[in-house]
Parts: sequence; structure tokens; C-alpha cells
Amino acid sequence: MWDFLSLYLQYSFVQRAMIVTVLVALCSALLGVTLVLRRFSFIGDGLSHVAFGAMAVAAVLNLASELPLVLAVTVICAVLLLRTGQNAKIMGDAAMAMVSVGALAIGYLLMNIFSSSTNLAGDVCTTLFGSTSILTLTEWEVWLCVGLAVAVTLLFVLFYHQIFAVTFDENFAAATGVRTGMVNLLLAVVTAVVIVLAMNLVGSLLISALVIFPAVSAMRVYRSFRAVTLCAAVLSVVCAFLGLILSILFGTPVGSTIVAVDLAAFGLFSLAGRIRRA
Repeated sequence: MWDFLSLYLQYSFVQRAMIVTVLVALCSALLGVTLVLRRFSFIGDGLSHVAFGAMAVAAVLNLASELPLVLAVTVICAVLLLRTGQNAKIMGDAAMAMVSVGALAIGYLLMNIFSSSTNLAGDVCTTLFGSTSILTLTEWEVWLCVGLAVAVTLLFVLFYHQIFAVTFDENFAAATGVRTGMVNLLLAVVTAVVIVLAMNLVGSLLISALVIFPAVSAMRVYRSFRAVTLCAAVLSVVCAFLGLILSILFGTPVGSTIVAVDLAAFGLFSLAGRIRRA
């Protein structure tokens, strides 16, 4: 088994997949703690559907690289959802449902009408569940992912105190001089970037698991925001890396395997939390 794995690790496409896996898992966990605590967990699911629609448009246009268009469209929709959610006529959850379902439907419709692929069902399955897309990354896409991941991590570190304040009491944070509008906008943009990065890893339907599971697992054991964030980041990286290794060894879909490992980790952390409180 180890000889088989070492053989695979020599291939550049596997090395690229591992780099992106670690970076995406780290960014997802950092963002996930804030989203879970603010009860915005399903914003990842909504934006992933938007990204699917944008990817379908890019495929129809036969673009050499889909990532720039998908990233731009998802960021714009994240900002619009933030603004629309503050409108009393359309509540945030309703706006998110409308945009996500509409984008998913239009994307699938476009793929059916204009796609020239002979395996449309396979293409859709790969996009939704991330079965093989993580193993087909180009070198340019990897470097773009590295740059975006570094930017997301630096923004989280630089604005850590503002994010902490807005996460627990936005009104109090505004009263103390924190520019909550700017912080919310930053979170929306960062969420969109992470969603686009994670699509190649777990697919558009499983992204929420990558954001939610590490954060919720860490909360079963730790109570402070800093401890939960650090634990979630380490756990997310370990689970994603282990999931990728297992998918290579046993030939299982990458996204589903990573989510299954995250689910197992949640069970272990839940048990550890009960033992610790006993």
C-alpha cells in the first residue's frame, strides 16, 4: 500500500492536488468558525450554487480557464446577497435561496443546451461532487489558489480582532468604532473566494461540509474563539489531507471521502467533549 502511495506521490498532478487541498482546508476552517457562530453556515451552500452557474457559463463560452470568471461572479453575488439581506422586503435567507436555486437551475440548463460533451452526466457529477476535478488542476490554477489562500489567511490575521467583535456582538462592535459594514463586506468577499477554491476539492454540493464540520467539531471540545479557530484549522487540514490520501489508495471520490473523514472526526470530537465534561 505504501509503495502504491509513494508511486502516486511522484506525479505532479497529485502534488498540486495536495497543495490546494491543504490551503483550501485551512481557509475554509478559518472562515467556518465565524460563519457557524453567526449562523451563516448555509451561505456557503448558496454561493456554491452560484459558482456552479458561473462555471456552466464559462464552459459554454469555452474559456481556457474557468476560475477567473467563476471567482468574479461569485464575489459579486456575495456582495449583492449581503446588501439584499439588509433589505426588509427580502430577508437574507430568502434572497440566498432565490439566488442559489436560480443559479443552479440556469447553470444546469445551459450545460444541457450548449454542452458539446459526450458525457454530460459525468461532467455535472464532477462539478457537483468534486470527483476528479482536484486531480486536473493546471500549474497556473495552483499558483492562483496559493495567492488567494495566502491573501485570505493574511486578511483573517490582520482583521482578527474586528472579526471577533462582529462575530459575537455586531451592535456593540459598531458602538465601539468598528466599521462593521467593511468587516461584513470583507467576510462576504472572503467567503466567495473560499467557495470557489473549494469547488475543485469537494464539489459545489459538499462545500458546506468543509466549512461547517471542522468548526463544529472544535466547538465540542474548546470554548474560546482562539482555541476553536486554531483547532478547526488543524483538524480541517488533517482531515482533508487524510481524505485525499484515502481516495488515492482506495479509488473513491475525493470530495465524498474528505467529507466522510470530517464526519468521523466530528464523532470523535463529540465523544471527547462528553468525556471532558463528565
